[in-house]
Amino acid sequence: MKSKDVVDLVKVWMPQWKLERERLDVIDLWNNGKNTDIKAPTGATVELKRLIELSKTPWLGLVVTTVAQTMFVDGIHTSRLGASEPYGPVTGPWRTWLANQMPSRQIAIHRANLAYGYAFATALPGVDAFGQKMAVLRGVSPRKMFAVYANPAEDEWPLFTLTFEANGKDSYLVKVMDEQGVYYLASNADGTKVDFIEERIHGLGVTPVVRYTNMLDLDGRTPGEVEPFIPIAARIDKTDFDRLVTQHYASWKKLWIAGMEKPSEEQSANGIKLKMAQDDIIVSDSAETRFGAFEASELGGFIAAKENDVETLAAVSQTPSHSLTGKMINIGAEALAAARAQLEQKSGERKVSAGVSHDQLLRLAARIEGDMEAANDVTAHVTWQDTSIRSLASAADALGKMATMLQIPVEGLWQRVPGVTKTDVDEWKQMAKSARVSTLLGSVSSAASAAKTDPQVAGLAGQRGVGE
Repeated sequence: MKSKDVVDLVKVWMPQWKLERERLDVIDLWNNGKNTDIKAPTGATVELKRLIELSKTPWLGLVVTTVAQTMFVDGIHTSRLGASEPYGPVTGPWRTWLANQMPSRQIAIHRANLAYGYAFATALPGVDAFGQKMAVLRGVSPRKMFAVYANPAEDEWPLFTLTFEANGKDSYLVKVMDEQGVYYLASNADGTKVDFIEERIHGLGVTPVVRYTNMLDLDGRTPGEVEPFIPIAARIDKTDFDRLVTQHYASWKKLWIAGMEKPSEEQSANGIKLKMAQDDIIVSDSAETRFGAFEASELGGFIAAKENDVETLAAVSQTPSHSLTGKMINIGAEALAAARAQLEQKSGERKVSAGVSHDQLLRLAARIEGDMEAANDVTAHVTWQDTSIRSLASAADALGKMATMLQIPVEGLWQRVPGVTKTDVDEWKQMAKSARVSTLLGSVSSAASAAKTDPQVAGLAGQRGVGE
């Protein structure tokens, strides 16, 4: 694009980004526990406003965290080297993944994707720490990047993207990307004055931005794990606020007295008063005086209402109720697995969507690095760490039966052992390979020794070859 065209893009699309940013900022507040304030009554005191702050609980951030902690990419599989063989720990796209610190960076991408409903990652030409050509992979928050698609429900690549970085209070640094280059600009706060700075051509033929979507539908909508549940979380905060107000002002008995004159100023000066300490007793010399107490307000109704709302949030968000309530008493491994069944199904769906985006990003990275075979390998896919809750004993028993009864190769089952990572599996495979080589060399050595002492064995070894 020409510099004038890029400037015009910023002026046209910056207002659209600001509208989207306002929506995402509300989600960001709820995701980070800075819930919208409950509407305070007119003339609310500082004390009451403090209770409003105390009523906020980061429920929706916990919903996001519960899913995010089940999503960790731990490897890449490809048909190039066999159905279950990885590219290798130091070559191909897996090396690019590791070199870009994606084992940790993926967490931020997943969390943004879950919270906002979508997120982005970029792949641009660069070099590694040793100056070797390498794709540079980075996650980008949707609060900063605005992507334009011809068809947001179907298109793999955006037409162009705009990224806005605040540069002080009243200006932005803007980065525009399309299929040919990256363009840098400076803009004032409202986008009416935009200055072109420079361009850098990447020549990839596609806008080097991959979109991650939480739940993309056929209309291009991408709801996240926060916005749909804000009304429920607000309801819980309101119940907590009502309980705190009742607890603060009316959770104890209040005494009342009838038929007694209020002490005069002179009597009060002489120590006669109606305010009581814990060990004081009020007496009256009048037969008309009556004493009583207002009962304390019950808090049980508020607590029950909150528990009901929390259970509703757990149900509609497919979050295990014990993750929200913390109630886990005498729960065995099987019962815990059953309690997490809905979460596992939800997590599996999210992994499918995020996995496709990771695959797309790594194919683009391979193209940048000149590995066209990997760039065109649509069968390659990332693998996910098994985070399901199972006891080690029951898992080992089930895997042992699969190996003996179904004749599944043992090495193919290692990755299904609870808590085992791809690195562990790779190390075990290398150890098994070394053990097999040692056994083979031992057999060859034994055969050679036998050949020297037994003419019949020597003749047989000469016919078949010692290594057969």
